[in-house]
Amino acid sequence: MPEETEEKTVDTATDKASGPGRILVAVYAIFALAATSRAAVQISTKFGEAPLAYALSAFAAVVYLLATVALARRGAGWWRIALIACGVELVGVLTVGTFSLFDREAFPHATVWSVYGQGYLFIPLVLPVIGLFWLRRTKP
Repeated sequence: MPEETEEKTVDTATDKASGPGRILVAVYAIFALAATSRAAVQISTKFGEAPLAYALSAFAAVVYLLATVALARRGAGWWRIALIACGVELVGVLTVGTFSLFDREAFPHATVWSVYGQGYLFIPLVLPVIGLFWLRRTKP
């Protein structure tokens, strides 16, 4: 009796989490974990010392979490959410990076995005650019 097999095909042009996308999702997941942990420690132990910086760390954590989930999921809706998350991340790292250079008093303690992600080897600056490029290639 011939065995019936269902062939499942994956459209790699729209699957954000395939191939290099898997690496991108993994890097975003690592940053989501790092930013969430950093923000939790900062806010719970010394929020009064630099409330703006620590609130921005928490915001960055939310953006990384959202980007991770959206990049890992399929569908046009998730693609749009990933696009927005990567765009917000890029604007955030450029804005916070610039302000942290010129207004040191507002950022007495570092955030994930301070000095364009210098504390994280500038990966926060490069990551959204790679994410946006990947999203362009995988547009549904």
